[in-house]
Amino acid sequence: MTEPVRSPASAYAGRRMVLLTRHGKQAQIGPLLEAAIACTVEVNEQFDTDRLGTFTREVARAGSQLEAARHKARLALELGDCAFGLGSEGAFFSDPVSGLLPWNRELVVLVDAERRIEVCGVAHGPAWNSHRQTGDWDELLAFAEAAGFPDQQLVLRPLDAARAGLRKGIGDCGTLAAAFQWAVSQSPSAMVLAETDLRAHCSPRRRQRIAEAATDLARRLRSLCPRCAAPGFWLGEKRPGLPCAWCGEPTELAVAEIEACVRCAHRVERAAAGAAEADPAHCRVCNP
Repeated sequence: MTEPVRSPASAYAGRRMVLLTRHGKQAQIGPLLEAAIACTVEVNEQFDTDRLGTFTREVARAGSQLEAARHKARLALELGDCAFGLGSEGAFFSDPVSGLLPWNRELVVLVDAERRIEVCGVAHGPAWNSHRQTGDWDELLAFAEAAGFPDQQLVLRPLDAARAGLRKGIGDCGTLAAAFQWAVSQSPSAMVLAETDLRAHCSPRRRQRIAEAATDLARRLRSLCPRCAAPGFWLGEKRPGLPCAWCGEPTELAVAEIEACVRCAHRVERAAAGAAEADPAHCRVCNP
């Protein structure tokens, strides 16, 4: 079985990459990629990425999270006149296990026009995307403190006043007080809806997750296909069938992991890491 090449050298050493963002993501993505793969990351702010969707719901995102990140990377290629474009996109939803906790997934995509490949770094974990309806200043302050204000910035909008607009990027008490008074005055019920501002430059937790996704991208870019040497040779799928420790029947747990090339058809299958047998709790025969 041919092993992937975990290259100490980088296929992108000395090469220029362009990142499309207006939300300061270069601070998380640029230094990590530059240190890991010896490239140079430039930022391009020519395109207003809010046109592709906003967390504050003024503009709905068209398509999937991956499609949005890919679109940004391709725009970076065009606007930056380069061969390597970077795009980043976040998403918030319920956690994939219990469905009860807020969850954040971040993608950082590289589109490599020279090799005609796309490599995507991924990170996910618990999020703090909370909201509060209130007409009480002290209650708003308590919400803000719990959210991590002022490092975590806020959005305020009048409750039940669809056309009144909103105030976002609120990062100090004076601005918060003014926004609160404005929102109360515009609300028929004298209530405001306070939310965490989830744009990257307003959310420390998102910035941390974006850095983790950039780190994941760097790891993938340093893993080369053993056949064609393309970067991005990585785990593509898992094959279920790990046998039950009691009855030996296959379970839904992975028995094998398959690494695949993003350019050629080469694949490498290996035994999944971990136990050689599945806990009977995962067996549909022993634990129907």
